[in-house]
Amino acid sequence: MATRLEGACLIAACVSFAAGAAAFAAEPAYPTRPVRLLIPFAPGGGSDALARIVTPRLTDTLGQTWVADNRGGAGGNLAAEIVARAAPDGYTVFLGFATILTVNPALYKLSFDMGRDLAPVTLLATAQYILVLHPVVPANSVKDFIALARQKPGAFNFSSGGTGTPLHLAAELFSKRAGITMVHVPYKGGGPAAAALLAGEVQVLFASIASSIPQVKAGRLKALATTGLKRSKVVPDLPTLDESGFPGFDVGTWYAFLVPARTPATIVDRLRGAAINTVQAPDVQKIMAAQGLEVETSTPQELAARIKREAAVWAGIIKAAGIKGE
Repeated sequence: MATRLEGACLIAACVSFAAGAAAFAAEPAYPTRPVRLLIPFAPGGGSDALARIVTPRLTDTLGQTWVADNRGGAGGNLAAEIVARAAPDGYTVFLGFATILTVNPALYKLSFDMGRDLAPVTLLATAQYILVLHPVVPANSVKDFIALARQKPGAFNFSSGGTGTPLHLAAELFSKRAGITMVHVPYKGGGPAAAALLAGEVQVLFASIASSIPQVKAGRLKALATTGLKRSKVVPDLPTLDESGFPGFDVGTWYAFLVPARTPATIVDRLRGAAINTVQAPDVQKIMAAQGLEVETSTPQELAARIKREAAVWAGIIKAAGIKGE
């Protein structure tokens, strides 16, 4: 009896092992063909620059070519929708940008659901903004500027790269918390918005650190503060808004990888590992730092929580300011 029982157990164990081995063998290798990285803006911007930094390294790491595909339009929604509707096989990846994922759902009527149709992989990098003034403004600190703006409601104009863009929303949040009134002047992109400040068409701008610091050093702009909770490594002597009387003020942008919902966990894990190894490489970090980017990674769950948290904040700001999508 014992012998028959032992034999039966052995057979069952063998069948179970064989089934597991067959399932493992049936799982396809990844990747076996080129991977398309959807970039939500035209060539030349920050998203495109980051893509050009990481795609060659990802190609080497994963053994398949990563193809950068710029699909600008609809405030980044076009690229996001392409990924959301793609096959969940890991061959279509979205280089997500903070406002596309956290602001656009409150600004636009979308034909897809950012939270339901896109699956987070990992955060890649973050970047703060910097509050800069035209030199004619007689203020050299955040406190001085707020006092001046309260004395002259509506006297100062601020530029942005367009309604609902990060630069616009950062200024709206600052105005609300400071209790001041400024006039928004939207331009078609961050470059024209910065040019308008340099030309004196506007007096205030929340801008990228990398593009603003050369102008600050040349005396063409005045820098007051950065917008993160920690001082920027690029301008460590400049205080944050958090230090300047706005506790918890944390506005910036970030970049992340996302894939179509229902992409297998094994593929998500493979992508995440390759992405983290890429951005944590010393040479890559050095290149990114020169552009004002700080490497920061996450789990898919942490990224999902961040998107949800920030979306709730911006939805409130958008509603309070009466901002409408263009």
